[in-house]
Amino acid sequence: MSEVTQKYQAAKAAYEKVNVDTDAVLKQLAEVKISMHVWQGDDVKGFLSDDELSGGISVTGNYPGGARTPEELRSDLEKAYSLIPGKHKLNLHAIYLDTDEKVDLNELEPKHFEKWVDWAKNQGLGLDFNPTFFSHPMFKDGFTLASPDSEVREFWIEHGKRSRKIAEYFGKETGQVCVNNFWVPDGYKDNPIDRYTPRERLMTALDEIFSEKLDPNYTLDAVESKLFGLGAEAYTVGSHEFYMGYGLTRDKLICLDAGHFHPTEVISNKLSSLGLFSDGILLHVSRPVRWDSDHVVIMDDELQEIGRELVRNDLLKKTHIGLDFFDATINRVAAWVIGTRNTQKALLKAMLEPIDTLKEIELSGDYTTRLAMIEELKDFPFADVWNYFCEINNVPVGLDWLTEVKHYEKDVLSLRK
Repeated sequence: MSEVTQKYQAAKAAYEKVNVDTDAVLKQLAEVKISMHVWQGDDVKGFLSDDELSGGISVTGNYPGGARTPEELRSDLEKAYSLIPGKHKLNLHAIYLDTDEKVDLNELEPKHFEKWVDWAKNQGLGLDFNPTFFSHPMFKDGFTLASPDSEVREFWIEHGKRSRKIAEYFGKETGQVCVNNFWVPDGYKDNPIDRYTPRERLMTALDEIFSEKLDPNYTLDAVESKLFGLGAEAYTVGSHEFYMGYGLTRDKLICLDAGHFHPTEVISNKLSSLGLFSDGILLHVSRPVRWDSDHVVIMDDELQEIGRELVRNDLLKKTHIGLDFFDATINRVAAWVIGTRNTQKALLKAMLEPIDTLKEIELSGDYTTRLAMIEELKDFPFADVWNYFCEINNVPVGLDWLTEVKHYEKDVLSLRK
């Protein structure tokens, strides 16, 4: 018996004293798929064009070794997935097409992503998708779908429709539903006179994009709000209120991004409310630092609170968990591994709580015991359960994964010029 297994057996006995079955918890955790985002690997450049990032998107840093081709990106992703326990999903943006054909966003077809699908099937991964409403010449004067220019709107409406067909193709081919998330950066840098009409245009454009009914077994549409972005500091058309109303009335998943709200506002406290009224939720787990800076996810209070809300309220069955961060100041493969493993750890910590017992205590009004148990649970051997989960999934335990990343950097990433 390995040292990791021995420590797990001791942890299992400790959790049994508070009526938590760790074996059952690990089975539950193994069923959760995290949708890891492709854009961490190449700083959101994609393979459509060499245009500079625009539309509220900005990546800082110049750490060596960023992926330059789809093949390099897939190699980096394989390394990252090999260090993360379980089988998961990959979230692609439309700009990550893999084709020799010269094609624009309003001309995309499933065939332009065939290599990604073949790779995902070979790796046993699901695929999610995002249309790309930024970094393009048709992103004009800060607007796409809400533009007053009908030609601009028509371009982006066509892109949205084609993205849905690609997402449907992903779902059919992989056998896993593809969540297709719509975020647009439209807005004004300074205070507008008319806040209503751009939102009306956005609503009408989205209605046209979603006019064709697609099989929900293959793809689900999601809509994502934002407080503000670069160039849209004063007014964002797709606000939280807009998409709450739109998603609930159009039967769409509502995406909550941890970085898209006020600096002191959190998404964890929104989950129980949204869970009451929405058939499904999409999360973009990120880490804002004063604004939507999309830092690598760490084990901070909000990440743990998100995990608790999902588990305590039985929301995992209706929630799709995706990641959204990008950092070019550190090793990009390491960033994926840190963020994904931390997201899994937060869920595991929540699953190791005696939730039914705590709810009964709370309902009885015994808040003393509730507080005492929650505080004592913080000292339980959670890490020993996590390490065992890694061991039985044949991925490195503890910091051993970093050693593998360092070797990969030396042998692969450092050779990219």
